[in-house]
Amino acid sequence: MDKPLDQIEFETMLLGRHMSLLTSRGGERLDRSAYIILSRIQTEGPMSIGQLRDAFGLDTSTLNRQTAAMLRAGVVERIPDPDGGIARKFAITEDGERRLANDRSENLTGLEKLLAEWTPEEATQLADCLGRLNRDIERLDGRPWPRD
Repeated sequence: MDKPLDQIEFETMLLGRHMSLLTSRGGERLDRSAYIILSRIQTEGPMSIGQLRDAFGLDTSTLNRQTAAMLRAGVVERIPDPDGGIARKFAITEDGERRLANDRSENLTGLEKLLAEWTPEEATQLADCLGRLNRDIERLDGRPWPRD
């Protein structure tokens, strides 16, 4: 691994694998797609299939399968468009909010354990670099993730 790009590719591949090891895999954990979709709906408010398609760049059939599973799990519900549009939208249920908060808390607990020996400056540097990496990916993809 002579080049930084080789190391970045290798380390991001491992990061994706390792992040799932920080948390338990049992109980009521949301699957990865539900966690991401619920996080986006929580940030933006209720979203239609078309809005989800545009936000994630996924085809409608994939989103229909994912949202159908989320409906069956009771983490989203279909509601009329609050703005009066024709398309129904997906909103997070109370159970979805609870499960998303539980998963996020478990993720944070795992990261806290992982970074226990890091200085606050090192943790801030990592957060800044990851944020920049994600924003650059979103810029190239044309689908920015809403941030506070």
